[in-house]
Amino acid sequence: MKVLIICRANSCRSQMAEAILKRFDPDLIVKSAGPEPAEVVHPLTIRAMAEIGIDISQSTTTNINEFVTEDWDFVITVCDIAKESCPAFLGNVKNSFYLKFEDPLAYEGDDEFLLNLIRTTRSQIVNEFEDFYNEFINQKNKDL
Repeated sequence: MKVLIICRANSCRSQMAEAILKRFDPDLIVKSAGPEPAEVVHPLTIRAMAEIGIDISQSTTTNINEFVTEDWDFVITVCDIAKESCPAFLGNVKNSFYLKFEDPLAYEGDDEFLLNLIRTTRSQIVNEFEDFYNEFINQKNKDL
């Protein structure tokens, strides 16, 4: 089963969601990308994920154009900007979802302030993607 997670810069929310889904099920093919990818995954995102035992320090950002011709079981957009600016997918997309998470990096503040915002978003992503996984992926695996 293939899942693509989209967020504008692919440096925070989509990276967390990708890693969390992979933790739920290592057999899933999960990728993340964005229409305007940042140069690197944000260091505070890496730190926040390490706090829950997930190492994304080797993750890189990816442009969504690398995936538009592929077939996907699920394409999940996690921010407004990506929802509005993504190219049309030429591949087969079986299911599209929109799960909105506020961008913790849209705020200004010191590292501790931003890290706390990222932690809040991380918790929301864990909860929403656990629900998604149980309803749409885990259930389908049981039905097979």
